[in-house]
Amino acid sequence: MRDNFHDRIRLPSLRDKVTSAADAAHWVRDGMTVGMSGFTRAGDAKVVPLALAERARHEQLKITLMTGASLGNDIDKTLTEAGALARRIPFQADPALRSAINRGEVMFVDQHLSETVELLRTRQIAPIDVAIIEAIAITETGAIVPTTSVGNSASFAILADKVIVEINLTQSPDLEGLHDIFIPKRRPQREPIPIMNVRDRVGTAAIEIPPEKIVAIVVTEKADSSSNILPPDAETAQIAGHLVDFFKNEVKQGRLTDSLLPLQAGIGTIANAVLAGFIDSPFHNLTMYSEVLQDSTFDLFDAGKLDFASGSSITLSPQKSREVFADIARYKDRLVLRPQEVSNHPEVIRRLGIIALNTALEADIYGNVNSTHVLGTHMMNGIGGSGDFARNAYMAIFATKSLAKGGDISSIVPMVSHVDHNEHDVDILVTEVGLADLRGLAPRERAQAIIGNCVAEPYREMLRDYVERANRRGGQTPHVLEEAFSWHVRYRDTGSMLLPVEETRLRA
Repeated sequence: MRDNFHDRIRLPSLRDKVTSAADAAHWVRDGMTVGMSGFTRAGDAKVVPLALAERARHEQLKITLMTGASLGNDIDKTLTEAGALARRIPFQADPALRSAINRGEVMFVDQHLSETVELLRTRQIAPIDVAIIEAIAITETGAIVPTTSVGNSASFAILADKVIVEINLTQSPDLEGLHDIFIPKRRPQREPIPIMNVRDRVGTAAIEIPPEKIVAIVVTEKADSSSNILPPDAETAQIAGHLVDFFKNEVKQGRLTDSLLPLQAGIGTIANAVLAGFIDSPFHNLTMYSEVLQDSTFDLFDAGKLDFASGSSITLSPQKSREVFADIARYKDRLVLRPQEVSNHPEVIRRLGIIALNTALEADIYGNVNSTHVLGTHMMNGIGGSGDFARNAYMAIFATKSLAKGGDISSIVPMVSHVDHNEHDVDILVTEVGLADLRGLAPRERAQAIIGNCVAEPYREMLRDYVERANRRGGQTPHVLEEAFSWHVRYRDTGSMLLPVEETRLRA
């Protein structure tokens, strides 16, 4: 490992830019738009944001903050509590920031993760004033070598007026060479993205910018935050089992081979646990074209099931992080990290034929999915990249446990309280109860498949009653409009979606 300071800043003219986090933070002024590295708690700037928060506690300083996705090290929490955030784009996962968003104190723009830099590049949203990017090193030409994520870092650095670099000495120099930085041309001169295979490398190993744009370099030694996903449980194991059986049948029918097609999995416990279920499956020589590479990615590598994985970040549990980054050379020739506008690009997703697995907060009887809003109004984290994949995938799968809050909530409802993925983009819905294959089904058929395969009692019987009464009213997509959100209202008012005993008797 090369930990010599000169090996980290290899362009001599930049070494006099090394300064403190507090001094670097002074390049950011009130009202600016700041682009920070970071994608799902990986590769985020770690000390300059804290210095910004400290300034905001003592002076007027509010910024628009853009990232790749969520940040670690309580950065969003600290900036929120300091009053430093006016606007946040395009994703977050912090409880303190979430509360401020739902109180209307921070304006949150929830975007498909592939779209943010497209809007920046065409100046449809406010331009980046300052980019703050974590790096392993700066090359001899002044190019920035990212750490454990790429996210939007490359375009932020390219489009910003000024760039602050955090050189993180805890990030292994062996990560250099892992990245593939490809930036699409501006329209109308844009050409196809030349990725024909998950393994293809089509860009550069570092973010190439004019070195004079780098106004400050801060040396840090803070590690990435670990993933907070939970280990598989009985219900996620059942979900995985249903999917494995489904894919076995797809192979039997000749629609897939034992290598399937490239896999994508959203961040979180359910998606990670479902992928882990492939370890004991008959599938082999698997590939992955995804956003976040989680524990299950490396478990599949170690089990000899996975050949190659392309993503935009690596986010691991504490134990898995120690194992992987201590021996990253063992995986390096089977990994690539790309900008998220490439990892999530509709063109590439459609070309490669991705099998997309994402999670739902709730789904309805016709296959519409809500990924973001509790009771239709309160933001959780954001849509993330699930829409990029669902709309363009070979097969779009959404998974959820059938029940929440000890059974007081059914994850399958008459109508979702907020739509992130409409019925046209959802092919498979799976819970621990079972799997509904919605391909080729009309709305009335979808309702029967979902209720019969994915819903736990007593909600299954409640939904059958709802559909029977809705069908009597007619329509392509039948509803009892005055009851479509009654389950949500009942939960809000009573703490449970279940019918009161006396109403159950009346309907019986």
